[in-house]
Formats: sequence, C-alpha cells, structure tokens
Amino acid sequence: MAVGWASEDAVNQQIESTISDAIENARRHLNQAKLSAKFCLECQEPIPQARRRAIKGVQYCIDCQNQFDKLQEKSLQLYNRRGCKDSQLR
Repeated sequence: MAVGWASEDAVNQQIESTISDAIENARRHLNQAKLSAKFCLECQEPIPQARRRAIKGVQYCIDCQNQFDKLQEKSLQLYNRRGCKDSQLR
C-alpha cells in the first residue's frame, strides 16, 4: 500500500516513461543513421556513391574509416587477458 502523494503505480509509470523515451531516442538515431553523408565527416572529402549505396548511413571515407577502426581496435586491446587472475585459474 502506497503512502503519500504518489499513486500506487507511480514507479511503473516512471519505468514505462523511461523505456518509451529510450525507444524514441533509438528510433530517431536509427533514422538519422540511414542517411549517408556525401562528404566525410573527418576530412571533408567526397564519399563515392558506390560506397554510399553499399553501406547505408556511411559517414566516413574509406581512409578515415580505417583509421577509426584501428583506434577502436587499439582501445579494445588495452585489457591484458594473460595477466588476468581468472585466466590463470583452470
């Protein structure tokens, strides 16, 4: 039994509101991602039409995308699995 000014289902309403906001933001992001850029966001070089047709929502030219992928790959390698205590337990 709820006590105070809030209704009994106030928590459920708040959860549903949070979920619907997240869904709306995701939909908006997906709609924006479907649009391919004509020019690279990094170097401003034109992105070839074949690349824009092949990859929906492309934002970078091939060179800049390769550099971006290498940076992400390096950030994933910062974790030393061999030095982890869990990996030594067998």
